[in-house]
Amino acid sequence: MTTLVELRNIQVCFGKKNVLDSVTLTLKKGKITTLIGPNGAGKSTLIKVLLGLQPMHDGEVIKKRKLRVGYVPQKTNLNDLLPLNVNSFLKLAGKFSEQEILEALKLVGAEHLTANSIHKLSGGENRRVLIARALLQRPNLLVLDEPAQGVDVQGQIDLYGLIDSIRHRFNCAVFMASHDLYFVMAKTDKVICLHHHICCSGTPENITKHPNYIALFGQYQSGGLSLYHHQHDP
Repeated sequence: MTTLVELRNIQVCFGKKNVLDSVTLTLKKGKITTLIGPNGAGKSTLIKVLLGLQPMHDGEVIKKRKLRVGYVPQKTNLNDLLPLNVNSFLKLAGKFSEQEILEALKLVGAEHLTANSIHKLSGGENRRVLIARALLQRPNLLVLDEPAQGVDVQGQIDLYGLIDSIRHRFNCAVFMASHDLYFVMAKTDKVICLHHHICCSGTPENITKHPNYIALFGQYQSGGLSLYHHQHDP
């Protein structure tokens, strides 16, 4: 199985505080890897390191040559006074044709939104449009930071199903940070529990039995809708 990205002994400090300490992981083609952890654990910081947006104090990021990355941030900072429909918003992502934009929207089930104001989308619609923007890059690696933020329960189920179908369709790697534990366990191959360092990692079936996981999140009940919520990393 092809390794697309390897992070080795990543260390990031903010002042005297170790935000990430000796974090090592690999991302493989066709696999979904999900990062979980409490508020302030360093999830968003680790994603920024992977994307080259956050300097490291130590460690290295090794990427496959010509790796194409699509990124879905927690939120976008758009001026509410700027008139912008979905089609125009996606044009800002690069030199893509109208057909390419329409195809990306179709992939996420949002082609009917093309003329809608980007400012008036529902939470689920907004996330789908952001995923469509990431797919315009035809990524080998899709990176998502809290992809279901601001989305209702049914919308979360639909979004994680969509992410799973994208992984299979494009055979890409998916790396995402999430706090929606119930849905994560149903739609991921590997879970990494982060609290400044990697506390534990493994398949959903194994990770929920690990003492470090239980200490942070409590016992996971596979039959119940027991969601863990927290504030997002700054």
